[in-house]
Amino acid sequence: MPADRATPPVAPTSPGLLVDEQGRGTFAVAAPRAHRVDLCLRRGAAEHRQRLRHIDGGLHWDHVSGMTPGTQYGLRVDGPWDPAAGLLCNPKKLLLDPWARGISHSSPLLSSFFPFEVDAMLDRVGDAAQRDGTDNGDDALWSVVVSDAFDWQNDLRPLVDWGSTVLYEMHVKGFTQLHPDLPPEQRGTYAGLGHPAVTSYLRGLGVTSIELLPIHAAMDEPHLTRLGLTNYWGYSTLSFFAPNPSLATAAAQNAGAQAVVDEVRTMVRSLHAAGFEVILDVVFNHTAEGGADGPSLSLRGLDNLEYYWTDHGRFFDVTGTGGTLDPRSVHVMDLILGSLRYWVQEMHVDGFRFDLAATLGRDERGFRPDHPLLRAIATDPVLRGVKLIAEPWDVGTGGWQTGNFPVPFAEWNDAFRDDVRAFWLSDRAMRERSGNHAIGGVRDLATRLAGSSDLLTGGDPLDLPAGRSLRSPWASLNYVTAHDGFTLRDLTAFETKHNEANGEDNRDGTSDNRSYHHGHEGELPPGAEAAAEIEAARRRTARSILATLLLASGTPMLTAGDERLRTQQGNNNAYCQDNEISWMNWARNPRIDALGETVTRLLQLRGEHLQLRAPHFLRPADPAALDGDQVAWFDAEGRPMTHEDWMNPSQHLLVMLRPAIRGRQGAEHLLVILSSEPDALPVTLPGAPWPQGSARVLLDTALETPEELALSPLTDRAVLVAPGAVVVLGITPDAAEGPAKRLS
Repeated sequence: MPADRATPPVAPTSPGLLVDEQGRGTFAVAAPRAHRVDLCLRRGAAEHRQRLRHIDGGLHWDHVSGMTPGTQYGLRVDGPWDPAAGLLCNPKKLLLDPWARGISHSSPLLSSFFPFEVDAMLDRVGDAAQRDGTDNGDDALWSVVVSDAFDWQNDLRPLVDWGSTVLYEMHVKGFTQLHPDLPPEQRGTYAGLGHPAVTSYLRGLGVTSIELLPIHAAMDEPHLTRLGLTNYWGYSTLSFFAPNPSLATAAAQNAGAQAVVDEVRTMVRSLHAAGFEVILDVVFNHTAEGGADGPSLSLRGLDNLEYYWTDHGRFFDVTGTGGTLDPRSVHVMDLILGSLRYWVQEMHVDGFRFDLAATLGRDERGFRPDHPLLRAIATDPVLRGVKLIAEPWDVGTGGWQTGNFPVPFAEWNDAFRDDVRAFWLSDRAMRERSGNHAIGGVRDLATRLAGSSDLLTGGDPLDLPAGRSLRSPWASLNYVTAHDGFTLRDLTAFETKHNEANGEDNRDGTSDNRSYHHGHEGELPPGAEAAAEIEAARRRTARSILATLLLASGTPMLTAGDERLRTQQGNNNAYCQDNEISWMNWARNPRIDALGETVTRLLQLRGEHLQLRAPHFLRPADPAALDGDQVAWFDAEGRPMTHEDWMNPSQHLLVMLRPAIRGRQGAEHLLVILSSEPDALPVTLPGAPWPQGSARVLLDTALETPEELALSPLTDRAVLVAPGAVVVLGITPDAAEGPAKRLS
């Protein structure tokens, strides 16, 4: 084309910045109701503005130049101001580009971030929201251009199959802040998490996949700012692309957004090199802008009605934050899919856990498993190769959707959490207070151990043969504790929440803890009567809960620090506690080390015995043709469980037989005995026609450490099970058990 002819404008197909190495290209942003959008470039102390002249399909766009890595930019939007109708355009407020991959810095929430006038305490002033005339360019967070270039050093994804996956949920800062073997400058940072001192600990534990609490850039809510607290967990997302600068080293923060992004990439590369997958907890149900009284940081100022779900200007709230991102909007869908693809392709992460994922499947009729957004995620060619995990609920009507998410999502299984806690904790507490009356039973526990097929097979849309399902046991994400709620230690030491430090008079957090303090609320004072006995019982219960979690069919998730008896001092909602309440305590203690050894032993058993990772829902065992996808249940006398046994609330002992995979040389049948009885009980091994080979004890949670266990054959067909303990027996199959057959 002749040099004297202008290049015709070509509309970009999606929002964001698309430029070459010289910073020339296009920039677009979705703001359908905006009258005018200015792209603002920060050059030293000056701000230069460029009007985005073209509007196409709701995108404001134009050609740009000079957008090289390190360039800081923002957006100013002029348009309708009618708060009652949900229209909140204010050109005095500099906004983040929703697709920006870097952010200038971390900032507290300031009054200048609000589109309307607020007082110094960030409260609305008056009944009518007046548009604030204060320009916040000097205070604002700026988007930053970053480069995708990075030396990945032939990075390879671990590609852990679901059957082998053991998740470990952690907070970047909380896990590393007090680690004594980390250089001080790396504590509490991305760099610290990738350090060999951390990865060697995780390898020794035996987990495979690290699930990180949100690392997207975030901002605190107004009520926390008023209280002088912060949103430590990070569930208050500011940007779905840019990582949180506050979790980077001081050197990276001082160097700028590119250094922060590259520190995250280095962390991922280091974790991959150590064999770990990296799963991100992502929050696409709401943002840091909150509800009607929230600040205008990005989406709200661009087009509040497009990005947030409103009804005649009023916010629709199923998230408990005051506002909800609108999953019906094509621009919201585009933003979410773009973020997910970016973190897979450019940051190399291996999967996502979706916070309040039921929100992502909502339309005017409620939750839909076939929602366009869920279908788009499940069928996206970039995303179908990574792990997708749903937190299958929100706080709206019809918000509990466990078991209803489409393939290939796995789901947090709250029924597993509740039923395991009840068996080991709350039912025991109630029995003690009622004089050991019949409370509880084992039916629900057995269902959870077997993979929760009651939850995961009921929603199959196809007419499949009997015993078949579109889902697999791995879709049950089994957990007993998570970031939200009591830690494992606190489950055994507290029966009521103690959230006073949160500044809400202990009103926040759930009261349904299903915990048991073993006779004393909280930590025992030194020298207290029966202290040693109570502490021993608490540790035994903790070991038994961990055994139940790691021996169950499904995908287990451990919470960081549970293997070290980490306590939050009874706080079951420590989202705003960026201090020792939340941080991992790395002090050495023989009892703590012993619990970690038990976790390692349990994960070794899980890895060595393939029947614990069966890819199909379990079917009743056939003693004439035992195989690894079967299960059988017995009572303490070795008799198969009857209907009356299953319905008996006074039954507090359960024996589970998990047969070995036929034809696997040297494989053992596993007999797992779980007892929440108050006294030690002899348990007889099942008689013929069930396996009669030699048996040995592989694990006994009555013992402080696996080293105390003598792995010798049993001298008879019975074993003594301590109160509140789990015993695992390995039974060598007889040669006459049938022809070889592999589990597939």
